[in-house]
Amino acid sequence: MTVKHVLNDQLAMGYAAGVLPEAFDVVVAAHLSLSDEARAMVSSYEAVGACLMEDCECFDMKPDAFASTLNRIKQSDIVVEKPKAKNVLPEPIQKYFGGDVDKVKWKSLGGGVKQAILPTDSKAQARLLYIPAGQSVPDHGHRGLELTLVLQGSFADEVDHFGRGDLEIANEELDHQPVAGMEADCICLAATDAPLRFNGLIPRILQPFFKI
Repeated sequence: MTVKHVLNDQLAMGYAAGVLPEAFDVVVAAHLSLSDEARAMVSSYEAVGACLMEDCECFDMKPDAFASTLNRIKQSDIVVEKPKAKNVLPEPIQKYFGGDVDKVKWKSLGGGVKQAILPTDSKAQARLLYIPAGQSVPDHGHRGLELTLVLQGSFADEVDHFGRGDLEIANEELDHQPVAGMEADCICLAATDAPLRFNGLIPRILQPFFKI
């Protein structure tokens, strides 16, 4: 699998520093599980953070701290998992639903499009979106940042074509109308830190009910 569209430096730095909202954090974590390049970017920022910590004030540890840590590791239960079949939902997302996509309780948005909102903190919102092959979502802009990670199928918009593992980063400057590819129904994980700005009347009327 080739991932063409990866996270930017700001997101990689924020994830490494642990300062992203939970909704963005889970999108990035899922993206990292699908992209070698994205993992390398975050690892480089984690290494920078480790170097900075070396310059921080040091604190004395208890004499038995190392031995105590090793003892706790020995006493922990180590579970060797069997190889799993390829899942639609990466592990960071599965934790919210108790399993893969068959565990998701979808709610209809009309036109075959469905969503499932993740229970994240209030700083931003994350949702799974199910878009039937060939179907589009309403034309919209953004009042903040929107991250969209493709988990199954693909979609295309005014920017490019996005397949599994690709991450689209949209801000206030982008108006678009994503259309799912014809090869398969599209499942995406999207996170926003502000309500979308729909260009059509009907989506604007329904927006409060769908919490988009």
